[in-house]
Order: sequence, then C-alpha cells, then structure tokens
Amino acid sequence: MKNDQKPESEIPPYLTRTQVLAAIGVTAIFLWIIAKLWLRFGNVYLMSWRWEANELLLGATLGLTITVFSSFAYKFWSSYRQNADYYLDIVLKPLVFPDLIWVGLLPGLSEELLFRGVMLPALGFNHLAVIISSLCFGVLHLNGSQQWSYVIWATIVGLILGYSAIISGNLLVPIVAHITTNLLSSSIWKLLQYFEIDRQK
Repeated sequence: MKNDQKPESEIPPYLTRTQVLAAIGVTAIFLWIIAKLWLRFGNVYLMSWRWEANELLLGATLGLTITVFSSFAYKFWSSYRQNADYYLDIVLKPLVFPDLIWVGLLPGLSEELLFRGVMLPALGFNHLAVIISSLCFGVLHLNGSQQWSYVIWATIVGLILGYSAIISGNLLVPIVAHITTNLLSSSIWKLLQYFEIDRQK
C-alpha cells in the first residue's frame, strides 16, 4: 500500500445526497419527538425564547466565534482534524451548496430544542445541567470508536451553547449560534474542497 493511501477501514462509507438529507431529516424528527415526549410526560417546561435583535446578533456573533475557534482546532489538533474530515466527508461531500441550509437549520433547531430547550430546565438550569446536557450533545456526534476528539470538541461547543442559554435566558441565542456555526463551517469546508478539486484539474 502506498503511504498516501488510507487503510480501507479508514475510508468513510460514502452516502448519496438523498441518503444524507434523509438522515439529517430523520435525526431532526427523532430529536423533536424526544423533546415533545419529555415535555408531555416529564413535567418539565420548554425554555423561553424571544425575538430580540440584540440577542439575534449575539447568537450570530457567538456562532462566528465558535467557527473561528473550530478552524484553529482543525489546524492545530491533528486528531480533531482527522475526525472532522471523516465526518464531513460522509455528510457534506454528497451535498450541493443549497443543501447546506438544511445542514444549518435542521440540526440547529432540533438539537437546541432538546439539549438546551428541554434538557437544561429539566435538569435544573444550573452548572450541572449544562455539563450533563453538553456531554449528551457530544456523544450524539460519536460516529465511531475513533471519533472521540470530535466528541470532545462537540462537548466544548455544547458547554458554550449551554451557558449562552443560561446567561441570556433566551433559547434563541444558542439556536442562532448553532445554525450560524453549521452554515459557516459547512460552507467553508465545501468551498475549500471545491477550490482543491479545481486546483488539481
């Protein structure tokens, strides 16, 4: 085997565009159902959210900040970079640019509804609640036994989103931050892949 070739076990199992979009949609629906059942039978309340311009801007700024730190992690943390490439190869490679809207919206809405909107209040809306919900959020991003650095990063992001919810008291902040992060990071990755392919022609 040549040195520049990946071992067969490390080559991601590519999916079709339809399969990826269906998986994103099904996952979003599944998380939404869990959140609704928890609200219905768990005697908990949904964290409030309000449309306020300053908090909309706060969420977008936070999302941009997470994206910047993610790019540093990608550059300087080799394990995270390998895990991220593996994950993004599977999820983003089959998609076209308009699909990235769904990559931003569906996980951003469904994951924030469950992990910050329902789980934080259910667990006490305190530091312990942020830690537990962030760990659960991190484990959601586990795609294989070698993906732990990606889980660690997702957990850190979960902590940031959790504390943004507690400090602002507005679920809109982590929702906008999550959507912004997903849209920016996926668009940047797609653009870099496009220019890399174009340069090799």
